[in-house]
Amino acid sequence: MLHRQGRSAVWWTVSGVIGALGVGLGAFGAHGLKDAIGDPHLLEVWQTGARYHLIHTLALCAVAAHPRPPRWAGGLFVAGILLFSGSLYTMTLTGSSWLGAITPLGGMCFIAGWLVLAFAPRTA
Repeated sequence: MLHRQGRSAVWWTVSGVIGALGVGLGAFGAHGLKDAIGDPHLLEVWQTGARYHLIHTLALCAVAAHPRPPRWAGGLFVAGILLFSGSLYTMTLTGSSWLGAITPLGGMCFIAGWLVLAFAPRTA
């Protein structure tokens, strides 16, 4: 079991890696996909994924900075990024609309993560 500072360090690392990936995927969507994907709607889908990816990277930073990092919150935010943003990225690249059924599961993970963070004990 990691002590509080160890958990915080892990969440800072996770936040940094996932954040860097989010910036890269956002830039790829803004610059690399324009010519490859002609459908403006699919580009918007990608940008929505990138936006939620980066917003929830900041939520992971809040988990890392928390005096008692709530593990469930961090795990839910990571799951949300993978399911929500990941499904949108994959839908854009493959055109497989059935992946849209997975996207709300990621959204539910985001909501649950925020609620866990909201009600987590604040004292160290």
